[in-house]
Order: sequence, then structure tokens, then C-alpha cells
Amino acid sequence: MSLQDQVAIVTGASRGIGRAVALDLARQGASVLINYQRNAAAAEEVVAHIREAGGDAVAHCADVSDEAAVASIFETTLSRWGRLDILVSNAGATVDAPLMRLKPEQWHHVIETDLTSVFLCCRAALPAMRSRKYGRIITMGSLAGLAGNVGQTSYAAAKAGLVGFTRALAREVAAEGITANVVAPGYIDTDFVDNISPAIREWAINIIAMRRFGTTDEVAAAVSFLASPRASYITGHVLTLDGGWVMP
Repeated sequence: MSLQDQVAIVTGASRGIGRAVALDLARQGASVLINYQRNAAAAEEVVAHIREAGGDAVAHCADVSDEAAVASIFETTLSRWGRLDILVSNAGATVDAPLMRLKPEQWHHVIETDLTSVFLCCRAALPAMRSRKYGRIITMGSLAGLAGNVGQTSYAAAKAGLVGFTRALAREVAAEGITANVVAPGYIDTDFVDNISPAIREWAINIIAMRRFGTTDEVAAAVSFLASPRASYITGHVLTLDGGWVMP
């Protein structure tokens, strides 16, 4: 799965799944732009890990729901490396609340962060990918977008929207050597699941066939595969990583 000499952008890459994805892409040989919004120290730590291992990376602060900020991500990438091969749209947010308690501003925040950001990033990525007739776009979905979650109507709507968006995009760019796929994790050991109640954790583990949560490294491995030349005939696909939670 060598990504030697390739260039990747990973949004929301300072922690959790995004961090693991950035580190794994770098291990495969890619140079990586580490996008973050708030935690500069965590982003620089990811950069340091990559450089210590002999790779190349740079941190870039940008709100991916803002068009001008997104443009700056791609300007920095092309200025530094002169190309773009891989885009992993991972940045996201959730506001957990029953629908009747969900405020309009909370709805818009989740939709803009989780869905509009992907539209902005993919649109900005296409010119560089089209110029070389090659590209890998991976959007980070969720099982919530496929099965729904109580108290997550905004999050589920955004993640379900990613599926339709990515499949439509896959059709638009397939003839140009560009693929677009969704990775949809279930319960993954991150800061987010650390904050759920013991009762919900027990319930979740009991309905997962493997009886455990996934790891960020397992998600990263799937992303790296879809980002590699070996995945050249896979596009418009939704890859679930849920330990057997939701099965057709």
C-alpha cells in the first residue's frame, strides 16, 4: 500500500481518528497536512511524530466550515508540495439532544461542520487532482448515518448526507482517475466514547458481534487502503467498521 511521494490532507487530524489516519498515511510514505481548529499543541505533536519517523508534515489551523479558511489549506499544501493525491475529510462535531430540545443554531453547527465542510474541501481538492488525473477522496461517515442514533438527529442527518454526496461525487469524477468513498465507523475508542455512561457502554458492547469497541488504528488501516493505488477499482462505496454491529 505504498504512498511514497504522495501528498495527503487530513482534516481534524490533531486527535482521535484523524490523528491515527495522519500517522498511518505518513507511515505508508505520504507527506501530510495536519488540519486542526483549536489544539495547536496536539497538531504539532502529530507533526513531530511524523518528522521523527523520517516523514514530512505540516500543521495548519483552519475552520473547515469556512470557505476562505478551506482555501488556505489547499494553498498551503500546493505551495509546500506542489500536488495533492489524498483528501481525508474527517473533521466533525456532534450535539447530542432529543429533537424537541435541539436548537436551530446547534443543528446548523453540526450540518456545517460535518457536511458543508466536506463539500468545501472536495470542491477545493478537485482542480489539483484533475490536473494529474488521479485522486483519492475519503469522507468519514458514521454508523449513525446508516442506522440512526437516539438523540443524534443532526449528526445522523449530516452523516447520511455524506453518503449521498460521496456517491454522487464518485460518479462525477470516476472517469478522471479519482475515487470517492465513505468510511463509516461504529463505536471506536476515542475521547468521545470515553465520556459515555457505563450503561450505554455495556449496551453497545453487548450488541456488537465482536464484543468490543474498535481502535483508531483499525480505522486508519481502512482509510490507508482506500487511499492507496490498490483500491483503484473501489468508488462510491461505504465501508463500515463496526465489529458486526449493523449488518444488512
